[in-house]
Amino acid sequence: MNCLYGNCLYVLQQPYFKSTNRLPINALILFIKNPEKGKVKTRLAKTVGDDRALAIYKALLEHTRTLTLPVDATRFLFYSNQINHDDNWSSKDFQKEVQNNGDLGDRMKAAFAKAFEQHDQVLIIGSDCASLSSEIVQEGFEKLADHDFVLGPAMDGGYYLLGMKAYTPALFEEMPWSTEAVAKITLERIAAMGKSCFQLKELSDIDFEEDWEKWGWEIL
Repeated sequence: MNCLYGNCLYVLQQPYFKSTNRLPINALILFIKNPEKGKVKTRLAKTVGDDRALAIYKALLEHTRTLTLPVDATRFLFYSNQINHDDNWSSKDFQKEVQNNGDLGDRMKAAFAKAFEQHDQVLIIGSDCASLSSEIVQEGFEKLADHDFVLGPAMDGGYYLLGMKAYTPALFEEMPWSTEAVAKITLERIAAMGKSCFQLKELSDIDFEEDWEKWGWEIL
């Protein structure tokens, strides 16, 4: 998740809202792509081929599913295209949704709005981080007790996790995604609001063959 924001001044509003009807519990948002050959891990596929890229993505999906199960939170699983009711993601463990239309910011903003309807703390993760663990996600929720936001920086300049305890759409608006400054700009916007942010350990996403060779594992 990346963005380049230049040197212009961004006027931040603080459109926080809280509902007295929401429950004081955590929500974990997961964004995944429907695993289809030729449509996932396209940069990785340029060197390993579509079949291998799909196999790696399926391994990452299973890793993500497994690590989220011990996390104390309501789990919202947002598919990119359509809900699959017959996959390994049990509806008993995951509330299944489809991502909204629009760019990544639009989709994240809508997902956070839904999760905040009945939850006090919300985190989002993707399915591209082979080093992510249950402990890191749980730490993210715990750090929100003393901070307004929590962010897990990725080595490519984006982030693999973002959490907050008040709905803050300004972090997703007018962001040219998929560049190397998303984490930096996100932190700048949080600071401009006068809010605090805890940074988790830096991890790597799996975008290229060398990423998988360094951070991945053996798969059939």
